[in-house]
Amino acid sequence: MIARMPSSLARFWTLDPAVVFLNHGSFGACPRPVLDAQQRLRERLERQPVHFMVRDLEGLLDGARGALAAFLGAESEGLVFVTNATTAVNAVLRSLALAPGDELLVTDHAYNACRNALAFVAAPARARVVVAPVPFPLASADAVVEAVLGRVTPRTRLALLDHVTSPTGLVLPVEQLVRELAARGVDTLVDGAHAPGMLPLDLRALGAAYYAGNCHKWLCAPKGAGFLHLRRDRRDRVRPVVISHGANSSRTDRSRLLLEFDWTGSHDPTPYLSVPEAIRFLGGLLPGGWPELMARNRALALEARRILCEALAVTPPCPDEMIGSLATVPLPDGSAASPRSPLDPDPLCDALLARFGIEVPIFPWPAPPRRVVRVSCQAYNAREDYERLAAALVSLTRDG
Repeated sequence: MIARMPSSLARFWTLDPAVVFLNHGSFGACPRPVLDAQQRLRERLERQPVHFMVRDLEGLLDGARGALAAFLGAESEGLVFVTNATTAVNAVLRSLALAPGDELLVTDHAYNACRNALAFVAAPARARVVVAPVPFPLASADAVVEAVLGRVTPRTRLALLDHVTSPTGLVLPVEQLVRELAARGVDTLVDGAHAPGMLPLDLRALGAAYYAGNCHKWLCAPKGAGFLHLRRDRRDRVRPVVISHGANSSRTDRSRLLLEFDWTGSHDPTPYLSVPEAIRFLGGLLPGGWPELMARNRALALEARRILCEALAVTPPCPDEMIGSLATVPLPDGSAASPRSPLDPDPLCDALLARFGIEVPIFPWPAPPRRVVRVSCQAYNAREDYERLAAALVSLTRDG
């Protein structure tokens, strides 16, 4: 077995040193300094809960919102915190006034939870969910554009598009798609769960009607920190999933959007308030700041993909320019049985963890028995991690 040589930056994370953690993309991993900052906020909250929630929280949220908006190239007035990107997607979809025959467009690479949300809102309105099949492997991003635009009709109301696809790790050409769809009168809801901290973002320039994202993944904030950004002309159309005090507030000093989203009931707001520290800390890990960290993780993802493809004797399934900090590689077929849930691990996942100490996801794609392995690359990972995975996969798939 290949000896592990962890990244020198791994010391900032609390990850189990006995496990090669190659699944940052699922739930992220929060560094110690950010967890320490969150704990200080929790202690402040618990010293005087009423003062914190009633008198301090609004200003603290505004400060955190401003820091996140600056990082995203977003307008703070159109940015609200939510617990995760799925919640943001649900808020938009459940605010749509759909009519019979309306169409909601999505690709077959979409995140399963968000596909479920589409089906949930479409059914009672007698609207249709239209799925654009995107090939994988694929030769260029043009295949994505052709697939999506080829499914647009005069009844298309909204397109839900992943910025970075979850099962296949593809960076989709959302800039072109948003522009082309807008020209056809179609709003775009971008599921950017993986994008913040992985890719440079400028949400103003992107111009999507709606953009949902997570801060707990590549920004490394605590779990429970996500956001929704709404273009200026769409801010009066979306309500939070939970309706609370803001719905009948008489205040005029804040927008209805902030009044409703900033208070949806008692909860722990410290994940939101820790986002500025996550941005600051991750941005200080390398001399070149965030641009260097993003470039470093992307270079590692490309190297990891090369190592896996050579070991498994497969061709890279997409162009280099469609890779961020995730890379997905086809595997030999597995069981023909479908998993009970998208959260159920493939038996190969369990074998990799039990026998080799490697945590990495294996997804059925596009359907069993076909499957893929998806690797994540974060500051705590090193080239040797992927060499160890490649050797383990060769051993396990050779043994059947």
